[in-house]
Amino acid sequence: MTMAEFLPWHRQAATQWLGNRDRFAHAWLVHGLAGTGLREFAFAAAASLLCESPVAGLACGKCPACGWVTSGNHPDLRRVRPEAVALEEGAQQDDEGEDGQESGGAAVDAGGSGKRAASKEIRVEQIRALEPWFNNATHRGGWRVALLYPAEALNAISGNALLKVLEEPPPSTVFLIVADAPDRLLPTLLSRCRRLPLPTPTHDQARGWLQAQGVASPDDWLAAAGGAPILAAKLIANQTAASPDWLGGLLRGLAQGASPDIGTLADAVSKQPAIDWIDPLHRLCVDLTLASHGLAVRYYPALAAQSASIAQRADCAALAELAHYVQQQRRVAGHPLAAKLFAHAVLQRMATACRPARSAPALPS
Repeated sequence: MTMAEFLPWHRQAATQWLGNRDRFAHAWLVHGLAGTGLREFAFAAAASLLCESPVAGLACGKCPACGWVTSGNHPDLRRVRPEAVALEEGAQQDDEGEDGQESGGAAVDAGGSGKRAASKEIRVEQIRALEPWFNNATHRGGWRVALLYPAEALNAISGNALLKVLEEPPPSTVFLIVADAPDRLLPTLLSRCRRLPLPTPTHDQARGWLQAQGVASPDDWLAAAGGAPILAAKLIANQTAASPDWLGGLLRGLAQGASPDIGTLADAVSKQPAIDWIDPLHRLCVDLTLASHGLAVRYYPALAAQSASIAQRADCAALAELAHYVQQQRRVAGHPLAAKLFAHAVLQRMATACRPARSAPALPS
């Protein structure tokens, strides 16, 4: 692990916020635009709160506490996250996480025949497992910090368990609760937290940060990520182009009036998690809707000509309905479905909506 640092567009907000730690709330809801570094902010905030020699309120990076945070071994820091997120972040299945605390590794099924799918929810057992930690004094005599993310992964049971903890907060404990969509949380949970809205980076800030990471064409990647630089960095790590090759091929074929081979395409995209292909498809639908009204596309400027060609011939209402339909399918994309059938149905709906609109029959003279 590397030292947790605030991103450039968060540094000023962090300095102002941490400068008032003498009157700190026990629970903070850290929220903002997805893909702009909310988790990174929470990690850097935890490091700053635990630092024993902070500089202008921020972690010094040199004291023993900073070293423990960097190595993932600070006894006064806990992370509460879904098993699936823990595995994405490199946790081992069935591990005990930091200092014996459950971090969300995938468990063996009851029959011992293999490992079950990693949970995408924060389970009530993870909240209850914090109780022994709360009951002990802090190891360094300072703060105790619990990072919980993403808060939307709390189910009704675990959400209520967390609410009970926040109603009678443990001493010297700060909860940093990260959420992209705070409106999806329990209202009672929101009422127990102080909100900390984070600023969205300007285009110049996001572009400059990507260029500093060595990205050659940051504008296209930023567009594909909706202006979110951390999401853009993730796309760069997983794709060779800002618009996935399969998406560009599909759009070019539709623009030329060709009938796409839906079966072959569905077979290809269904080999990846549904959310990984339905997200770019939804972005493309937004571009088509914008183009149908003569507006500039938002996400895939490199495909603007093809989008405009389709939008000029297709029915505007059909394209708007397509965008709404794909958005609905996005909400169920994480559920266990027949992956290929699901992909086939969505892509077929896409191809149908992009067909040239039938011209109205001539009126009799």
